[in-house]
Amino acid sequence: MVNPKTTADPAGLLDPALDDLGVTLHDGGGTLRVWSQAADSVELVVFDEGDLDWSIAAEPLQRQARGVWQIDTELLRPGTRYAVRVAGSTAVGNMFNPQTLLIEPYSKGLVSGGFADWRSVAVDTTFDWGGVRKPRVPLDRTVLYEGHVKGMTKRHPDVPAHLHGTYAGLAHPAMIEHFLDLGVTTIELLPIHAFASEPRLLQLGLCNYWGYNSLNFFSPHAEYATEAARREGPDAVLREVKGMVKLLHEAGLEVVLDVVYNHTAEEGIGGPRTSLRGLDNRAYYRQTEDGAYIDVTGCGNSLNTSTDAAARLVLDSLRYWADEVQVDGFRFDLAVTLGRDADHTFTPEHPLLRAIIDDPVLADVKKIAEPWDVGMGGWQTGNMGQGWMEWNDRYRDRVRNFWLSDIDYARRASTAPVGIGGFATRLAGSSNTFSAERGPLAGVNFVTAHDGFTLRDLVSYDVKHNLGNGEQGRDGADTNRSFNHGTEGPTDDEWILATRRKAMRNLLGTVLLSAGVPMLTAGDEFGRSQRGNNNAYCHDSALTWLPWQHAPWQEDLYAHARRLLQVRRDNPALRPVRFARPDEAIPSASVMEWYDEHGDTMSGERWTNPAHRTLQYVAASTPETEAFNRILLVVHGNESPIDVTLPDVPGVTRYVSLWTSAEEVPSEPGSVHVPGGIVPMAATSMHLFRAE
Repeated sequence: MVNPKTTADPAGLLDPALDDLGVTLHDGGGTLRVWSQAADSVELVVFDEGDLDWSIAAEPLQRQARGVWQIDTELLRPGTRYAVRVAGSTAVGNMFNPQTLLIEPYSKGLVSGGFADWRSVAVDTTFDWGGVRKPRVPLDRTVLYEGHVKGMTKRHPDVPAHLHGTYAGLAHPAMIEHFLDLGVTTIELLPIHAFASEPRLLQLGLCNYWGYNSLNFFSPHAEYATEAARREGPDAVLREVKGMVKLLHEAGLEVVLDVVYNHTAEEGIGGPRTSLRGLDNRAYYRQTEDGAYIDVTGCGNSLNTSTDAAARLVLDSLRYWADEVQVDGFRFDLAVTLGRDADHTFTPEHPLLRAIIDDPVLADVKKIAEPWDVGMGGWQTGNMGQGWMEWNDRYRDRVRNFWLSDIDYARRASTAPVGIGGFATRLAGSSNTFSAERGPLAGVNFVTAHDGFTLRDLVSYDVKHNLGNGEQGRDGADTNRSFNHGTEGPTDDEWILATRRKAMRNLLGTVLLSAGVPMLTAGDEFGRSQRGNNNAYCHDSALTWLPWQHAPWQEDLYAHARRLLQVRRDNPALRPVRFARPDEAIPSASVMEWYDEHGDTMSGERWTNPAHRTLQYVAASTPETEAFNRILLVVHGNESPIDVTLPDVPGVTRYVSLWTSAEEVPSEPGSVHVPGGIVPMAATSMHLFRAE
């Protein structure tokens, strides 16, 4: 039972008094509604379009119900540059300054007058979608592809130079061809909400490249627009974003946004006062009684979603992007912060989290949580509740361990530290993490993400190499579960290089053949490197831009990724919707059987014995919308080759080879093997068959 005294009241969060905040344009002008419970006065300031330092008018807003201030004025028209000024008490926790020009939180566009000097813009949001609809890719067919708008296109030779690094460039036919040829379905973009670089980074000559430092939750980041759109103004920037979404949708590709609602670019007290701090600091940010910030994000401040106005700001932003911009889903950075109540304790029944799941505008969008933050009780993997998908860090760590750090350990200690049981649980959908009601599709399976080593660096470096970040190597994770396979970084040793390539194929194969929703990081399909930097958030350079000129081995790796995605599409047994139950037919589940290298049913001892890290995994679909299908996946997790006897499974007369990680170049599928037949398995390798 949720204590109503420690959480926002759902009725308050959805109170009509909080509707229509921001600017609403209409004939003859516009209406501005701003929330500030503690303010004594709120003023609209309008600026000359060509000189953002020249204010041409100022008018007061009038207090309405529930802390809302409102003005109806002819000054607000499409293209109007404006700001708000707020005055109030100097009591502890407040940060009012009636001279500070503030970003209006619901702004649909921003223009910059210099560092920490912004003007909101009244934007014409009209756009012709031409009847294009959202693709609505089913979860079991979803393959996420996480990438950076600028980084994906900045160096692409087939994208015109004037589109490099832009929204329009991302929707260029050359990029769409790559996405479709690879076989991904859903492009998950690093933040495109307007953001700013931290002063500390600017002093070092660096920048916040990733964008996890939001200025505003409604305005798109203008620097990703083409030069022509930026010159034309925020209306054109928004149209370019919508045009990108429209073209990707026409190609059948979804767009998911990584959204950062847990904190803002105002940092800790003493940081830039650009918006929420000057509007109502006590209400918008988590604080102690004496006004000190409670930082559960590690970024200086934490949005206080236990207040109705802050929670409503997040909900309204999501509605805007899902409806007005037609995006297909959201990945919530540090989602646990959003679910903390007035006592700063996480609850999956937090009114904001419930509202996100229950809101009809958001009903069909994908909702992906990063299920942790850095506060007390911040690690909540598996606990987000019905309707959420979650980044599965337990999956990431176990898979990295199995193929990398366990192998490193075995080289030094003659045997791996653990058996194959934990790995098998992850392969089968992490039923020990996600409830039967939520099923395997609650988990987003990944081994790399924007944050951390790339796939290539994961198999090439034992330690991070982050000196270029300006923090003397203190930043970035120290525990990476990586393995350099004998030499740190670049090498000419062909044996090491070949072993690394096979390790990459094993990691890709595991992610794309596991039950759950797979996520690839852009560039991993062809083995890009960041030279061992596992926290490249501050580099807008060739270090982070995707390279599109590839060596032959990179083309071979891409061919493996493409093949794996094809066999995933073709074999529903690999992508169950539900967990199976013993002696019960569950629609769209996969019934799983496990065998050892001799073709015998796995014994309890074999699951945990580190000397026997070989299993055969048979998954048979339970048809609901697709034809019956059955696969056999053989996994061998030791560095000694082994002969495997294929299991004699009732109803199976042959096994047709579909893919193996042992090959440098994927061969055409089709070689046939019989139950009881012998298949040689190379050291640390996988082999997938269709069972017929």
